[in-house]
Amino acid sequence: MKVDNFFAELKRRNVLRAAIFYAGAVWALAQGISQLGPSLGAPEWATRWFLVAAGIGFPFWIAFAWFYEFTPEGLKRESEIDPAESITHHTGRKLDFAIIGVLAVAVVLLLTDRFVLRHGVNQATGIPIPEKSIAVLPFENLSEEKQNEYFTDGVQDEILTDLARIAELKVISRTSVMQYKSGLARNLRKIGEELGVAHLLEGSVQRAANKVRVNAQLIDARNDAHLWAQTYDRDLADVFAIQSEIAKAIADQLQAKLSPNEKKAIEQPPTTDLAAFDLYSRAKSLLLTTGFSASRDPDLRKAIELLDEAVKRDPSFFDAYCQLAYAHEYLYAVRGFDHTPARLALAEAAVQSATRLRPDAAETHLARAQYLYYGLRDYAAALAELEIARRGLPNDPRLFEFTGYILRRRGQQEEGLRNLQRAVELDPRNFFTLQQIALSYQFLGRHAEEIAALDRALAIVPDNVETRANRGLFYLCWKADTRPLRQTIDAILAQGPGAIASAADNWFFCGLAERDPAAAERALVAVGDNPCWNEGVINLSRSFGEGLLARMTKDEARAHTAFEAARAQQEKIAQAQPDYGPALCVLGLIDAALGRKDLALDEGRRAIALMPVEKDVNNGSRVLQYFAITAAWAGDKEFALQQLEAGLRAPAASLMLSYGALKLFPVWDPLRGDPRFEKIVASLAPKDN
Repeated sequence: MKVDNFFAELKRRNVLRAAIFYAGAVWALAQGISQLGPSLGAPEWATRWFLVAAGIGFPFWIAFAWFYEFTPEGLKRESEIDPAESITHHTGRKLDFAIIGVLAVAVVLLLTDRFVLRHGVNQATGIPIPEKSIAVLPFENLSEEKQNEYFTDGVQDEILTDLARIAELKVISRTSVMQYKSGLARNLRKIGEELGVAHLLEGSVQRAANKVRVNAQLIDARNDAHLWAQTYDRDLADVFAIQSEIAKAIADQLQAKLSPNEKKAIEQPPTTDLAAFDLYSRAKSLLLTTGFSASRDPDLRKAIELLDEAVKRDPSFFDAYCQLAYAHEYLYAVRGFDHTPARLALAEAAVQSATRLRPDAAETHLARAQYLYYGLRDYAAALAELEIARRGLPNDPRLFEFTGYILRRRGQQEEGLRNLQRAVELDPRNFFTLQQIALSYQFLGRHAEEIAALDRALAIVPDNVETRANRGLFYLCWKADTRPLRQTIDAILAQGPGAIASAADNWFFCGLAERDPAAAERALVAVGDNPCWNEGVINLSRSFGEGLLARMTKDEARAHTAFEAARAQQEKIAQAQPDYGPALCVLGLIDAALGRKDLALDEGRRAIALMPVEKDVNNGSRVLQYFAITAAWAGDKEFALQQLEAGLRAPAASLMLSYGALKLFPVWDPLRGDPRFEKIVASLAPKDN
């Protein structure tokens, strides 16, 4: 058959129209799968395999169009139809309309992808997703030695850190991205939506002897398109140069301009000692998990050991000194783990070492801010340092976190909350920061929003025992309803005997609130060496809890023995921390329980003087509020009621002075029945009941 005749026959049999229709339909369906697939739970490879299948099917479709024709009697082979009876011209018109239809659908889907989905919003926050936004997902360790896992994490973290220095980019924090570290297949579109970014960087690291291979690929999270990929085979000593090259390549792909300072910072290696880098990477992984819980204490101390080794190997390891300062400051300030002059001196020494190495670096200003915040409680100076650090660390959520904490302590609760919410934009899956947002709502007395913030945290880490129990506790304090907390505790206990450890203090609180001595006794066993109750800087020991339980059951002899043991422990803490108001506050509580009225009231007053509300709204309020319990236990009912009213006027609300605690908790029993106390309790009842 001649070529001209062949093409004429293709047209007559509508083969060309069929081919165009097939291509248009495949295009439209592929875009539909790509856009709707993630919402329907389809894996990210679904679109690729659909296109492969469509490509395989195309020749069969063309053959079908050549050999068959639709007729009024149905489908027939072309050879069976008399040319005079052929209606291919009518079929052709129908195909024309079908082609127009599928192309219209394809164009609509294309425009939706380009102008709607590409400028979508973060589903968690409702904030538009910037085009120049990226998350660096955990890299895969392909090394035969699995201990190289920390090295792989370190490579990924350095690339993330380099990108985060670029002001034109929005870069998601490590805390959020490390939650995607698993061997499971990743749904990249879903991850992009959860993190609120347009782009993702994936990669792998393979280390063998003195060689390293780093593979990296940039992906458009909105349509799974691979935008850039590169494999680097180098000597192991060149690994930091690889990280810098990848960061600069990604910036170029996203059309982000680097300032001279940003370029200089990206090109500066963290250390020249790979063993020190391994130690540093292991320490950062431990610090990543720290929170305001007593169970985090061992992780902090282990991280300090690793960082000490790192700086011993490389005394010029600037980043390690910054992390070391933070770990010491955290031990010093949080929960009173080690609130001693010696610990503060170690933090100061680490800050000074960082300052000596890079006095003008943004990280140095952040380290100083943390020291001023945790160590010296000089909030004005800390804010000034944070403002300087912000210029060089535009994507660091810690700047907004610490700004939020400082503003809260200065009584600027709403502004502090806004800064914490900004931190979550850069670290959307940091459930610890979400817990802090819940705490801000607690301080503001906005209990429904407090519960909602915890629900958002639990959507990220649904099995987190501490947060689950806190949700029940906050509900108890809000509505004086113990059922949600008790049901949560029962569910946690059903998981196994060790599951309750990090929520044992809440279990103890629930047992006392329900006047259930058996439950409270079991909770104290689960508490172990941790506090039986802690609220901010107020830590009550297990011995203190035994005294509370004995008081509730009217076992005065056991109560006295327990409180004497608690006093011996607390006196050592107070002597080691003579300027620390919360330690003296707890000592006053214990002395009141032991009947030492004058001493207890004196200790309570001195605690307030050491940590006044004017200096620290959050912790100062707590010291003031717990002094009301001291006065009640000391037997001075009138003074206790005055202190209770003063505590309720304090700028930050306390769980111990909540409606639920005042109504149910035994510590307030000395005031029960007093009309003035009952009126205060009734005034705090939730208005929606």
